[in-house]
Amino acid sequence: MELSYTAAEIGFREEVRTWLAEAMPAEMKKRAEDGANFEQSEVMEWHKILYKKGWVAPNWPEEVGGPGWDVARRSIFQEECVRANTPGLSPFGLGMVGPLLIQYGSDEQKNRFLPKILAGEEVWCQGYSEPNAGSDLANLQLRADKDGDDYILNGQKTWTTYAQYADWIFVLCRTSGEGKKQEGITFLLADMNSTEGIEVKPFLTTGGTLAFSETWFKDARVPQANRVGPEGGGWSMAKALLGHERTGIGGIAESSRALTQAKQIAQRTPIGNSTLFEDSNFRQRIARKEMRLRSIEIMQLRQLSAAQLGHAPGAESSVLKIVGTEMQQETMELCMDAMGHNAMGWLDSPQEALPSYQQAIASQFNYLRAATIYGGSNEIQKNIIAKQMLRMPGA
Repeated sequence: MELSYTAAEIGFREEVRTWLAEAMPAEMKKRAEDGANFEQSEVMEWHKILYKKGWVAPNWPEEVGGPGWDVARRSIFQEECVRANTPGLSPFGLGMVGPLLIQYGSDEQKNRFLPKILAGEEVWCQGYSEPNAGSDLANLQLRADKDGDDYILNGQKTWTTYAQYADWIFVLCRTSGEGKKQEGITFLLADMNSTEGIEVKPFLTTGGTLAFSETWFKDARVPQANRVGPEGGGWSMAKALLGHERTGIGGIAESSRALTQAKQIAQRTPIGNSTLFEDSNFRQRIARKEMRLRSIEIMQLRQLSAAQLGHAPGAESSVLKIVGTEMQQETMELCMDAMGHNAMGWLDSPQEALPSYQQAIASQFNYLRAATIYGGSNEIQKNIIAKQMLRMPGA
């Protein structure tokens, strides 16, 4: 098993790094260097820049507009985007429903949706979780009852990330209560702009951002032509999407960037006649995080190596999700500790009160408290590992 990058892959990394530095508009680059949060308009501006380059959908095949990269190049590209702190594109169209349509969608669905996802002309959000169906997703209750050529949807979704900006939503809904709970789930696409009966209510996170929404469906009429796959076949597609989502949630590159931030802050935080970075106890904390992060990076390389051979992410993605999200929380906590009393600053604090590179850290720290919950809580991931990786033969 090869756990190092080839010369060609290293050259590709340099190509990506150089292009990112040249392609980002000056104001966007300044905000990236400051670690600022990007507005939706800036995210879509960056989407269009990547689309023009042909790099907006790293995991799409060439025949539908992707660059045709292998998994190593996809990973390198993602790492370099995080390193440059480029605006993070919404994953719901490009990384989730797009690949699902490529694999399971009809020709009509592919022709209708893929070009607009690629060009950023239609923004998507995800309708999975409900108030009583989070990690226990099979417990979802959003009803979809047939009426002529349509489904009538009634119920609620929650944690629908940035639904207030979305044109379309893909939902898991219950079309049958017979048999196992998973067997009655269907995958539907709903137009949020023209469908009456869909209401979105954003709410604040503890990070002070309107990242999430509650989404209500009241007699919302969705054409049966918008069903992806067979009726009752939604659970298999949901599992496939979640496997890839959990691998990405690991956030190795994000943790590496946060660790770099912690060092920068410590170097600028005075303690007597020296700095926090010169404190031996703090340096030990940094060293422990660096060693642990390196071990997680090796784990990710093992998964990349397996993926190069055509193996889809299995229970190993749950391992990476656990250790990766815990590392994200730990590195942001290190940043907060390094900031000292400045960690009490907030997004609405006067700009002169904090150095620009510190202004978003408190918000990120709070937001990432949820990292061990979303995408399936880490407790659920441990159950998956126990069942699929640790079970004794014949048990």
